Amino acid sequence: MTKRLKSKKSKKTASTILCVILSISLVIIVYFYVNCLPTAISLYDDATKKVNSISYNTFHGNQTTYLYDSNNNVINNLYSSKNSIYLAYSNIPQDVKNAFVSIEDKDYFKHGAFSVKANFRVLYSIIKNKGKITQGGSTITQQLARNIFLNFDKTYKRKVEEILISIKLDQKYTKEQILEFYINNINFANSTYGVEAASKRYFNKSCNKLNLSEICFLAAIPNDPTYYDPIKNINNTLKRRNLILSSMKENNYITDAQYNIAINYKIVLNPEKYNGNVWVESYALDNAAKVLMKLKGFQFKDTFSTQQDKDEYNKDYSDVYNGCINDIRENGYKIYTYIDMNKQKLLQDSLDNELSGFNEQNSGVYSLQGSAVSIDNNTGAVIAIVGGRTSPKKDYLNRAFQAFRQPGSSFKPLAVYTPAFEKGYTDATIINDHYIEGGPHNDGDIYMGDISIRKAVQTSLNSVAHQVFESITPNYGLSFIKNMDFSKIVKEDYTLSAALGGLTYGVTPVEMASGYSTLARGGEFIDPTCIRSIVDNQGKIIYQNKMEKRRVYEEYASYLMTDILKGTLENTWGTAYNVRLDGITSAAKTGTTNDQKDGWLCGYSPYYTTVVWIGYDTPKYVYNLYGGTYPGEIWHNYMQQVHAGVENKDFNMP
Repeated sequence: MTKRLKSKKSKKTASTILCVILSISLVIIVYFYVNCLPTAISLYDDATKKVNSISYNTFHGNQTTYLYDSNNNVINNLYSSKNSIYLAYSNIPQDVKNAFVSIEDKDYFKHGAFSVKANFRVLYSIIKNKGKITQGGSTITQQLARNIFLNFDKTYKRKVEEILISIKLDQKYTKEQILEFYINNINFANSTYGVEAASKRYFNKSCNKLNLSEICFLAAIPNDPTYYDPIKNINNTLKRRNLILSSMKENNYITDAQYNIAINYKIVLNPEKYNGNVWVESYALDNAAKVLMKLKGFQFKDTFSTQQDKDEYNKDYSDVYNGCINDIRENGYKIYTYIDMNKQKLLQDSLDNELSGFNEQNSGVYSLQGSAVSIDNNTGAVIAIVGGRTSPKKDYLNRAFQAFRQPGSSFKPLAVYTPAFEKGYTDATIINDHYIEGGPHNDGDIYMGDISIRKAVQTSLNSVAHQVFESITPNYGLSFIKNMDFSKIVKEDYTLSAALGGLTYGVTPVEMASGYSTLARGGEFIDPTCIRSIVDNQGKIIYQNKMEKRRVYEEYASYLMTDILKGTLENTWGTAYNVRLDGITSAAKTGTTNDQKDGWLCGYSPYYTTVVWIGYDTPKYVYNLYGGTYPGEIWHNYMQQVHAGVENKDFNMP
């Protein structure tokens, strides 16, 4: 009787428990159907759309563009937000693949998109911790899904979507492809993504040159790029390296002997070194963008029929130009330049040293400024460019090509005298130097009466230049300037004031250097640029600079102008006599604007043309600023050094 009662009681208890379980299950099913199923369906649809929208190229992301000097050494890398170099699966060292699989997902090649065991463990943790993720468990495929498509919120919703995207990725790509995507897209700290960029960043070599210990050291970083940052927290990185080596040994990727060698190897960081130079970078980037604009078919213009036409052009130009800048920063080009970093340093040092006595600053940037450009006359290429003084704070204004200033008398040879020689004037032509009502004054209001053009140029007489320019007409004189692509010559400039460089906007040192380099080549103009060639991220040469020439001045007129300008340095009355070069034949013209706001020295040898400008960004008087003082000294110091060991020779006579 007692047993029967107990049996009935047990059955009743079991029945009650079963009812409770069924009731709870029903509640869970109803709850899931009402609350979770719509979310699950939505997440599944979203995952499907995301994966369907991508292609193999999606995982290439932004690639780092490299800038090279004349010796093919890296000057700097250019990237918008992250430093990344993509490697195909076959180019990723096997030890790199093994290291990541061993430490991140040892059964990667055995399971599907996700590990059931690991994810049940994570889901249990989520339930236990009220919707918060407190531990890992993501496969390599899940990590890729999170890195490419999701944020790092630790919620069940994000975890479910991560799994769904992983399933879709696993259906679309092979295991090898997914591992390739993963290794190329993970974060290695310091804005560096992918193992190749990391290898260059921290060891200054390609990852196929790394040993096992170095590979595991890099593999340690992505687990927590801040905690394992090798620059700031190298001891943390080393501890995880050791953990990865142990994992590789346990999983039979390496032998005991390999482990012992690697664990005892002393890691020595050798960060990628750049000759990084903000002036070179900004100028090269500008040059390269204009190359891409041409390749895209953009039609450059400098004359417009109406203001509306000009405004529309400027907007189109800005849109295309900025698009090309972004393209360069994001798509892994190799930009090879003519920049000679030794000459670059000489030019920068010459400018800095000469102006070292002017210490006034504005927000960490020196107030008195300068810029300089040096061109190889043989190629017409810019080999050095200085956009300002080396300041305590980084200065982004490259005055060598971005700042337009009044050129003063340095404009005369280009717009007045060389064109005049093509009109029949000679160096022996006599002009009466006198003050003309409404015209310019000579320096010190001193007038020479009848004087030859040769001596008028060498002593920089304003009245003579004014008269000659009036004779040949501004339209004729400025046509040569326009033909050399000076970019800010506008219709308001076609007046007699232009004879002395009185322009609406002005000119840049790059433009002036290209003009004087044209004289040095006997009148043949070459578009000034520092770009040799550009290679895209597929290794294809998309641009090769042929340094094409076009005749601007007649050879005889150019030679005559050069011969006169030699006297500016050689004769005691010449305005540049005090900065003449020792043992090097050269020619030069000084330029100083009203109230000594701008000082120029434009000079050249048969080898190089160098132009120097000095002044304040907001024009104002500078004590003792003339073309032959600060600009001339900078020019002299640089040119004397770059000609060291060079055989002296004269300019070619036609």
